[in-house]
Amino acid sequence: MSPRERVLEAIKRGNPDKCPKEAGFTPAVYEEFKRRTGHTDPAEYFGMEIRHVGFRLPKELPDRSKWLSKMPPNTFFVDQVYGTMAIPAGYYHFWGYVYPLQDAETIADIESYPFADITRPECHEHLEAEVKAWHEKGYFVTGFAGHIYETAWQLMSMERLLEGMLTETKLVECLLERITELNCFRARRLAEAGVDMLQVGDDVGMQTGMMMHPDLWRKFLKPRLKRVIDAAKEIRPDLPIWYHSDGNIMAIVDDLIEVGVTVLNPVQPECMDVYEVKRRWGDKLAFWGTIGTQSVMPFGTPKDVKREVKRMIDLFAPGLVIAPTHVLEPDVPWENIVAFFEAVEEFGQYR
Repeated sequence: MSPRERVLEAIKRGNPDKCPKEAGFTPAVYEEFKRRTGHTDPAEYFGMEIRHVGFRLPKELPDRSKWLSKMPPNTFFVDQVYGTMAIPAGYYHFWGYVYPLQDAETIADIESYPFADITRPECHEHLEAEVKAWHEKGYFVTGFAGHIYETAWQLMSMERLLEGMLTETKLVECLLERITELNCFRARRLAEAGVDMLQVGDDVGMQTGMMMHPDLWRKFLKPRLKRVIDAAKEIRPDLPIWYHSDGNIMAIVDDLIEVGVTVLNPVQPECMDVYEVKRRWGDKLAFWGTIGTQSVMPFGTPKDVKREVKRMIDLFAPGLVIAPTHVLEPDVPWENIVAFFEAVEEFGQYR
């Protein structure tokens, strides 16, 4: 099978020849990868089947100097499309968010904050060619439509946004609507460009459950997530939809299926009962992830890593793309990274 065929079969819970895999590296781990291997492309080196395409920034970015002047020294833009801002935190790749809309008082304040115009042709006219090029090499191609909740709290602050869901409903909805509209455009264009799967998601889970009451999620986020998914499915009704949230989100998995999600990521084993997940949703969803980055990857031995890879393949495959549940942080030993990929080859052969 080609890499593309393998992933397509896995996410359709079909019959791939072996378990596909993926892993993301933080900058420090990427540097370690280059030092250890002499290579610059982890996906190619480790035989990952997935490649990603995305929008480019417009040639002209909006002037946000009015808001930037109110921020602390050393503020930089995390995302120039939405204008989320942060300051260095002094620890690896982490940073501290600062919130340009934290003091917004009116809907006009929300509407006046400039987002970049990603509908301009230079932002997306390359997508068809990039997808085609990856397909010609046999790879499975994904594209991300964007966050909604995460982007909103990174502009307004998490505390203000969550409080606002109860006390400033119209203000919060205005911001969420602006973000959703851009994400719908992204979703539509990625579907038109021929991606094999659309990625969406928001970190709405904690270790113990949802960050907000599930009814608040259903009121503010579920219908907007559905609109983004529908925008893609208007173009490609059978397009697979991948949803990401860290933490324990078991309270809303049925809702995710209802709005069109077909692949769940990352299924954190530290806080979700993987056996219950498989029992309840194994006939409706494929799974992407499952290897804990809070447990076995940083703190286990290579033998532990291999044992866990086998356990998850035995449980979830063939409807599984196996991966660490988050990007690999600097505390993950190199030997465990190698063990992960070795174990997938060792235990992931189906034919």
